[in-house]
Amino acid sequence: MMTRRLLLTALAAGGMVSGLSGCFPLAATGMVVGALSISDRRTTGAQADDQAIEIKAFNRFRERFKGDAAVTPSVTSFNRIALITGFVPDQQTKAELGRMVGQIENVRQVINEAFVGVPASLATYGKDVVLTTRVKTAMLDAKDLNGNLIKVVSESGTVYLMGMVIPREADRASDLAARVPGVRRVVRAFELITEAQAKALEAAVKGGQTLPEVKGQTTGGQPAAPAGGAQVTPVR
Repeated sequence: MMTRRLLLTALAAGGMVSGLSGCFPLAATGMVVGALSISDRRTTGAQADDQAIEIKAFNRFRERFKGDAAVTPSVTSFNRIALITGFVPDQQTKAELGRMVGQIENVRQVINEAFVGVPASLATYGKDVVLTTRVKTAMLDAKDLNGNLIKVVSESGTVYLMGMVIPREADRASDLAARVPGVRRVVRAFELITEAQAKALEAAVKGGQTLPEVKGQTTGGQPAAPAGGAQVTPVR
């Protein structure tokens, strides 16, 4: 089940990227005109660590729960903060997932949002891909938000938002997601940074300098905790 889900997500994501790339000219990518020129506030090291965290989590889950169709977890890492989504049969398994991810090298925090219940169908996964596209499109279309800075993950109608953002960006992104038809719940898993930190990152990009390591305040979970909640934005 985990393998089929991964393949479906990868194929759908590939289609989404190719579809979006032809639909949005540079002037309509959600960048604030004349201001933000940064598309990712993470350092290259953090981006590499995030990829490694996701791969290691998938491999460990596959090894531990091989053949168990009732366990369908997924991990999305952003700036070394790991978000767990998917389905598990009980709270004990959910807690185990949190411990497993918390033990992965370079993980700073675990936000465990795995659902306890019967795994979603492949049709639901497909709907989630479409929902992710709609939410991402709304953010890219917004003239007052750099949508490229927001990571969107959908699970059974719940939309999770990740990224290194200032409070205003977090509020705007959450509001946009909450207004998209089909969204049942919006969970904020952001890392909040200050205006000064954001400006320093933008200045580094414009000056052709290496991005400095920035750590902000997270909106949910505990460092390397087996479970952690995140802020929920009411759906409009």
